Amino acid sequence: MTDWQGKHVTVAGLGVSGVPAARALHGLGAEVTVVNDGDDARAREQAAELEALGVTVRLGDGETLPDGTELIVTAPGWRPDKPLFAAADRAGVPVWGDVELAWRLRGPDAAPWLAVTGTNGKTTTVQMLASILEAAGLRTAAVGNIGVSLLDAVLGEERYDVLAVELSSYQLHWAPSLRAHSAAVLNLAPDHLDWHGSMEAYARDKGRVYEGNRVACVYNADATGKPSTEDLVREADVEEGCRAVGFTLGAPGPSQLGVVEGILVDRAFVENRQRNAQELAEVSDVNPPAPHNIANALAAAALARAYGVPASAVRDGLRAFTPDAHRIAHVADVDGVTYIDDSKATNTHAAEASLAAYDSIVWIAGGLAKGATFDELVGGAAKRLRGAVLIGRDRALIREALARHAPEVPVVDLDRTDTGAMLQAVQEAQRLARPGDTVLLAPACASMDMFANYNKRGDAFAQAVRELGA
Repeated sequence: MTDWQGKHVTVAGLGVSGVPAARALHGLGAEVTVVNDGDDARAREQAAELEALGVTVRLGDGETLPDGTELIVTAPGWRPDKPLFAAADRAGVPVWGDVELAWRLRGPDAAPWLAVTGTNGKTTTVQMLASILEAAGLRTAAVGNIGVSLLDAVLGEERYDVLAVELSSYQLHWAPSLRAHSAAVLNLAPDHLDWHGSMEAYARDKGRVYEGNRVACVYNADATGKPSTEDLVREADVEEGCRAVGFTLGAPGPSQLGVVEGILVDRAFVENRQRNAQELAEVSDVNPPAPHNIANALAAAALARAYGVPASAVRDGLRAFTPDAHRIAHVADVDGVTYIDDSKATNTHAAEASLAAYDSIVWIAGGLAKGATFDELVGGAAKRLRGAVLIGRDRALIREALARHAPEVPVVDLDRTDTGAMLQAVQEAQRLARPGDTVLLAPACASMDMFANYNKRGDAFAQAVRELGA
């Protein structure tokens, strides 16, 4: 669609994507109706703002297709099996996500997109990428699932040279036309399977990010399991000349980025890559230099190099980057014990990476499991565990995995789900820890059984640690 005047568009969902979409479509002349499942105070406040513009808002009914709808633009989290979409399918009404809408609304001289997806590490990698692009003197922004609306970036007054775009599997599911300059899938592990229906469907949606890539499809050369990120590259329909570029924590082969003796090196975007390599940065330039974060840095560097960024900008951008809170954040050292907040580790894959970064750990874990199992996670980390303190609704699943795979590890099971449990958890962890150990909050679970979000959970942990040292 290029002429929006008078088009009847239904926006499914309010929130961070629906409100900008409704505003943008209304501004283009469309007749916009917003439907929303909820009817709480926040929804009514957003509805009032939109209704003042002339947008129709229907609260408490996200199931029924409004009469005359010619297009649905959905919030990414709305499941494909909702009755609204079944009705749209019967009526022949297309469904786009906010990413698809932003892609279609780009101007003729729009900035190209460097896109990142994966089960874990997306936000950090996109922020690293933006920092590297800025170090190269480019006008850029970190946008997408990271919290900055792509619609605002595409339709705003500021002009960009290139965008660093974080995309979730939900967003990719609803973005069939997206064609990035270059893209990376960082990793694949079971997540959101209740939404996608299967691991195969989840991986297929992740793999959409490679479709139509022009310069580079960046994949994790260290990944195991099927499908791998390399498998997704093989299956993608890309433009002529687009290359597969791997990243590895080992020494890179041709067309890869990797690590040699503490140096991040590029053997993909150099002349005569069979023989030559370009030094990009030192491992110590990555903050923090945990293995999975080095992998994030390599992926960001690969995308930046695909765009033509010089090696010096990779180094300067990584040095300038500061990670967000609650991502392997050092809180304090108390009596020779280090306390690390990785509350963002909301699934087993993220927790596995976090646990691999330390040698002797008292692990604080638990929360909402979201259908996950913990045997593989515990089995891989067993030798590193000094002890474990379990909190949250589904902690029994982790306790049982510990009993099977690490029976010698002492476990404290806190039978409470109030927010005050975190202070007790930290106190119990302190009791188990010895000088040189790391007390690691890497819950492997979502937080909403006890906290509003993972940020609040991490804040509670940090406050509890501060009380230890007071």
